[in-house]
Amino acid sequence: MAGPTIAFFPEGAYGPTNNCVGIGRVLRERGARVVFVVEESFAGTLEAQGFEEALMRLKPKPEVEEEPGQFWKDFIRETAPEFRKPTIEQLETLVLPIWQELVDGARYVDERLVEIFDELRPDAIVEDNVVGFPAVPASGRPWVRIVSCNPLELKDPALPPVFSGYASEDTAGWDEFRRRYRELQEPLQQEFSAFCVERGAPPLPDGELIHESPFLGLYLYPEEADYRRSRTLTPTWKRLDSCVREVSEPWEPPPGEGKLVYLSLGSLGSGDVELMRRLIGFLAETNHRVVVSKGPQAAEFELAPNMTGAEFLPQPAILPHVDLVVTHGGNNTVTESLHFGKPMVVLPLFWDQYDNAQRMEDLGLGIRLAPYEVEGDELRGAIDRLLGDAALGRRLERIAARLQARPGTVVAADAIQRAADAQGAVGPLVS
Repeated sequence: MAGPTIAFFPEGAYGPTNNCVGIGRVLRERGARVVFVVEESFAGTLEAQGFEEALMRLKPKPEVEEEPGQFWKDFIRETAPEFRKPTIEQLETLVLPIWQELVDGARYVDERLVEIFDELRPDAIVEDNVVGFPAVPASGRPWVRIVSCNPLELKDPALPPVFSGYASEDTAGWDEFRRRYRELQEPLQQEFSAFCVERGAPPLPDGELIHESPFLGLYLYPEEADYRRSRTLTPTWKRLDSCVREVSEPWEPPPGEGKLVYLSLGSLGSGDVELMRRLIGFLAETNHRVVVSKGPQAAEFELAPNMTGAEFLPQPAILPHVDLVVTHGGNNTVTESLHFGKPMVVLPLFWDQYDNAQRMEDLGLGIRLAPYEVEGDELRGAIDRLLGDAALGRRLERIAARLQARPGTVVAADAIQRAADAQGAVGPLVS
């Protein structure tokens, strides 16, 4: 018998897509037909990795050819000044416009998604997005929701509000942040919920822009860093401690003495050329070797003599070799750094990066610094303190050993397979 057909539908960014690639490879090796539903700007990128592609658009086609994820690169570059504001002020000037763009995209693409799912007839749909797409629950097929952002996305009154970057042990400001968030989001949420019902999907849960799957939910965060909840998640939720894809690209660390530091602000954060130049200048004055993920604006800045780097780097191949990571705090980089036992200096820019940065700070797994205010001595001092902390090094080694012994890609593939095998089942699918 032919294996199941699994449709992966990740957000149009490298983080969620790479997570799904790792899981998809495991399923493909088991005989599943794996199809990626991706934006046209990503056309060919998944095909090059051996997957089928079903193409769609989230907005009208532009007159010029697009790079993969170009819309979000442009959006972040244009809104970068907002990153300097306190997180509660970003709710109106950054977070709400992002939600609006995402909702507009979900409206625009819904008919195309219906066509794709009708044609593929998948045994399961795996969605890794932060807003709902009504075509997914309206398809009548088992579907899986992956949360590859910080797990504060799964809200709890005893935990800091998502996107706030507030400390877990200090509740000051929590209520004000939540009130402001709801005040701004509620009109959009109600309007989008009505659209979901109109398109054959259930109404959205109160205060949410995405449905909770009655079949299976997967969220990505190591147990050692996860939050203590006052409300237990429903039994359909399963934690993936890490989800690191295998890479075939060869990578060798640069020669030389000194520790090896990895600098990555992600494909979006690295688009801030002035910030990249500033950080490179600070790190040029260390005795360490530095590997720089230069990102989409690679041609706009030069590296120092103690550095090597490129526009795109195979991060999972690099992390085992480095001693420390300087990161924007994207969920992928944070969880992958823990998977390989690396301490972090976190410079959050937007979205859940503030939450990841504060969580690493709260747990003593890293140091949070303000990217636009940090000075060279402060950054270099943080790096040296972490590198010199032998107890932290041993703690991270234990975390890495546990995570690597139980790959999240396999855990996810097992759970998704159970959902696909139960195609047509009524009610939750719980292992």
